[in-house]
Amino acid sequence: MFSLDDRHLYLCVPHREDLATFLPAVLRGGVDVVQLREKDLDDGTRIADARLMVPICHEFGVPFIMNDSPELAATVGADGVHVGQEDVRVSRCRELLGYEAIVGLSTHSSDEFDDALDQLATYFSAGPIIATPTKPGRAGTGITYAVSSQARSDRPVFVTGGVNEENVSELVVAGLRHFVVVRALTEAKEPEAAARRIRGALDAALSAVPVEPT
Repeated sequence: MFSLDDRHLYLCVPHREDLATFLPAVLRGGVDVVQLREKDLDDGTRIADARLMVPICHEFGVPFIMNDSPELAATVGADGVHVGQEDVRVSRCRELLGYEAIVGLSTHSSDEFDDALDQLATYFSAGPIIATPTKPGRAGTGITYAVSSQARSDRPVFVTGGVNEENVSELVVAGLRHFVVVRALTEAKEPEAAARRIRGALDAALSAVPVEPT
């Protein structure tokens, strides 16, 4: 089973025709978790994409996550699934995938996060901290919600919404440690270079965080 505690740069990527070259590029650049997040295309396309992506991710020692469907995750040999508040429950994901699988759960408010803490998720996401086109119709939650969620969580909390090389250092200083990136990589003209810049800024900020006494 992959541990997510020391993984900090999580890519959500939809279907694209250049996955076979795009994915290795961003993995070389420092992405250390990958999710296929495709909500509009048929299951056949999603399965084909996933079966391309799984071996590439594993070659780099990176977990591959399927969005929404634990059934499809099982079909393609994914390392786990990520579900939202209106998707299948975490308990059902565990029934289908087992207790070694990664199961992520989206949260968008303090009440949702309170409920999430009682579920057997491997990690949570919090946000989007700002409104983003990848989640149309959903208002931004602000940074305070994400920081408070991270502070009271016993599991990693991945922050969503507009994370990029310009703001990731500030987010680390605010107390956040795990980040989901979408457009900063999927819209980059040079994905590997973009990933390296984000990863460099992130690692530099993390290295400056004071070590808490044990």
